[in-house]
Amino acid sequence: MITDQDQFMRDPDALAWNMEHDPGLRSTIVAVVWLDAEPDLAVLAARLDRATRMAPRFRQRPVSSPGDLGTPQWVDCEFDFSLHFRHFDAPAPHTPATVVEFARGEAMTAFDSSRPLWAFTLIGGLEGGRAALVVKVHHSLTDGIGGMQLAMLVFETTDTPTPFEEVPVPAVMQAPSGVGLAGRALGHTGGRVVGIARGGLTHMVPAARTVVRHPLRSGFDTVATARSLGRFVRPVSQTLSPIMTKRSLGRHLDMIEVDLDDLKAAGATVGGTLNDAFIASITGGLRRYHQMHGVSVDELRITMPISVRRAGDPEGGNRITLERFAVPVGEAEPGARVRMTGWRCRAARNEEALPLSDSVAGLLNLLPSGVIGSMLKHVDFLASDVPGIPVPLYLAGAPVTGYYAFGPTTGAAFNATLVSYRTTCCIGCTIDTAAVPDPDKLMACLRDGFDEVLELAGPHRLASLPMTQP
Repeated sequence: MITDQDQFMRDPDALAWNMEHDPGLRSTIVAVVWLDAEPDLAVLAARLDRATRMAPRFRQRPVSSPGDLGTPQWVDCEFDFSLHFRHFDAPAPHTPATVVEFARGEAMTAFDSSRPLWAFTLIGGLEGGRAALVVKVHHSLTDGIGGMQLAMLVFETTDTPTPFEEVPVPAVMQAPSGVGLAGRALGHTGGRVVGIARGGLTHMVPAARTVVRHPLRSGFDTVATARSLGRFVRPVSQTLSPIMTKRSLGRHLDMIEVDLDDLKAAGATVGGTLNDAFIASITGGLRRYHQMHGVSVDELRITMPISVRRAGDPEGGNRITLERFAVPVGEAEPGARVRMTGWRCRAARNEEALPLSDSVAGLLNLLPSGVIGSMLKHVDFLASDVPGIPVPLYLAGAPVTGYYAFGPTTGAAFNATLVSYRTTCCIGCTIDTAAVPDPDKLMACLRDGFDEVLELAGPHRLASLPMTQP
């Protein structure tokens, strides 16, 4: 049952929605699910409709209070399923490129806030009888891990669609408007400020006891937390890259495919993780890209989403914090770069202010969007590693062959998002075409960056660019 309190966006969700005031920070997630056959259209439509009944947020729309004076709210609206699920056959030449071009348009187009913030489009008629599902979801609805959890309301692990129980249509509640909307939002926001203050007091009481018992250690902890908070919210005045400096609303989408076990093994050779090897491969490609343009860089600044999702948290919603920090790029030896990258990433995950990330998001929501832009628009790139699905999936009877997520750039030059599916790392790249006017060259450099890291573990399957390689 959705309570009145549940109607308000959580602070991280509201931050993603409030950033829509600046189109350059638009938080649209697009994913392409590649299928080896065309799914049963009626079964797929029924499953999607049922999923929206199980996750009622997908039948609601966001409403900001007048003058943005309070927390945005989710309100019920007239829901027309046909406006959110479409189907058409791919135009000639019926190749994957036609699907990616459609997905590119989806990534660059804002949502209509008078309707729920999602759209699914099935594209059939691809060569070989294949198909693809293009998913468009606003980040205020879910983060990457939550999105994978929600996906399991639609996908199955068998090629024979199984019967499912009917789910009743959620009850529609009358949405407040005008003064009532603003008053309720202001009341909730006031409560949030009090809650943040109380949370601070809750942490201060045990901290005070610790100060009495261990004054020197407590002083160091307080200073460390304050510095950590400062790193969370400090503005950034310029990019570290001397060439990826421009920003626009143009986007280019592309894909990289890497063997999952090979990339894990490469990281493990130097005591690193899959994520360490992933980021170090990206930075290896960026070193090559900058050298191609006649410049060298020692470090670049990354925005990396860090999950704070816990067992028992509901599906959907944003349970992440965005960490900004510098990663090594100039180090040419891949093993050393993986190790150095791992140290930086673990330091980010161990930030003292990490448990306060929701409160930080709440405070950021009180600031003008220009301030948020100053924090994000000079970040060089964004990278995210999303644990995927290790078993074969089917969509209304059609085998899934790949799952590529294209995350928003959120002010950076490009976003690389890794979703693992079965034995493959499916890496979707969203590129700002002003920051990177030659995206094909960047993609070739990124592929070479992965190959040099993969070589750490010996024989391996080469990284590939599915859009340009058979």
